[in-house]
Amino acid sequence: MKKIKTFLSVLAVLLVFVLLLSFFNRLLTPKYATELVEGSMIAQYYGEAGNHDVIFIGDCEVYSNFSPMEMYRQQGITAYVRGTSQQLIWQSYYVLKETLKYETPKVVVFNVNSMRYDEPVKEEFHRLTIDKMKWSAEKVGIINASMTEEETFLSYVLPILRYHSRLTELTSEDWEYLFKDKYSTYNGYLMKKEVLPVGKLPVKRPLADYQFSDICYDYLEKMAQLCAENGVELVLVKAPSLYPYWYDEYSAQIEDFAQAHQLRYYDLTQQIDTIGLDFSQDTYDAGLHLNLSGATKLSGYFAELLAENHDIPDRRQDAAIAAEYEEKLRLYDEAANGGT
Repeated sequence: MKKIKTFLSVLAVLLVFVLLLSFFNRLLTPKYATELVEGSMIAQYYGEAGNHDVIFIGDCEVYSNFSPMEMYRQQGITAYVRGTSQQLIWQSYYVLKETLKYETPKVVVFNVNSMRYDEPVKEEFHRLTIDKMKWSAEKVGIINASMTEEETFLSYVLPILRYHSRLTELTSEDWEYLFKDKYSTYNGYLMKKEVLPVGKLPVKRPLADYQFSDICYDYLEKMAQLCAENGVELVLVKAPSLYPYWYDEYSAQIEDFAQAHQLRYYDLTQQIDTIGLDFSQDTYDAGLHLNLSGATKLSGYFAELLAENHDIPDRRQDAAIAAEYEEKLRLYDEAANGGT
């Protein structure tokens, strides 16, 4: 009996320790509710996974520029954007792999901007993609592929090791969103209504080397193979932007890859006039990304391409989908017209 009591006492202590550890892990991890909201976007998908004909994968050029709400409004396309800040191509691969465990879209659209980055950029950006991913083999893979030399895997398992200094910096937001999340996107699109026109752009200088790295090609190949194995069409796209420059030599390499793998590639930097973009009005950061006005134009244009060239159906006649998107569009339009 004494041994049983001792065992139960130890078990109780361990349980309390685990509960306290879980509590402080949650408390100290950034909430990404009102600041760096990009960190909450990866988690929003889990509550909306399924029944999307199109999934966008990539960096800020997808979540800033492509609005699934406008794609549905104009062409009846159901889409979701799984983009995060500075999402590197190996991160895109694991995000795609995770997504295909939840649903099988007809088309995956990958923004190729990240082909120019072949090594980890900044730990803080990695956290925006990884922190709120659900634990899975894909999360383990993305951590191992993304860690800088200064990081440890354990710091992702136990965020308290990374964020312990926040104990003296907690705000009311940390308590308000301790057991819930605040989401700021519309099917993964992060709405920006501000206008910051293009000013004087840096001189477009030639580069010493335009060749994409082997690691980038390796992961692009993996993405193409993963889509093929799941019966999903992979579409490559470069979102329209004025800076940083997307060189013709970059685009030629993507075109060669697309032709070799029988994929469609859309270089939308060459379609700015056709889309009708005006970078004195349609950008919130001087030509890097589009604001709401620009995203509305681009999304309508790209939705038409998807409908015509990729046989994406119009779902507006489906009563259940129409009811769901009617409410989504109501909230979206409310935010667009001055709400929050």
